[in-house]
Amino acid sequence: MIRRSPGELYESIREFFVAVDDQGRVIGCAALHVFWEDLAELKCLAVAENTQGQGVGRKLVEACWASAAELEIKTVFTLTYVADFFERCGFHQIDKAELPHKIWNECVRCPLFPNCTEIALIRSVETVPAANGLLASALV
Repeated sequence: MIRRSPGELYESIREFFVAVDDQGRVIGCAALHVFWEDLAELKCLAVAENTQGQGVGRKLVEACWASAAELEIKTVFTLTYVADFFERCGFHQIDKAELPHKIWNECVRCPLFPNCTEIALIRSVETVPAANGLLASALV
């Protein structure tokens, strides 16, 4: 993850979903950053080591996906080193070059830039004809 100043965190605080345990301790977080009317990034997904494998990450991903749906955003992408997790959450791999250039704005601050080996994944909803001739949404 890219380090962020306290000011940057406050500017984006409303993008974050936070998971807490029964004692009120933060055990995970994820953010949904809107880029355009039809594109958002799921970023900053982190889960405490002692709670990994308990569904916390999946719930955070689904919270971001639901938020995107409320905003009528049909495509969400992520950049990650843990592609298999996101694939289990309905994402599929794409070539990073397929993503709009504006998404790289934060990447230039990363110590790994430009030699990043993160994998790009995307999850979309598309309108498709249903059997009865009406339109329906389907995950792609």
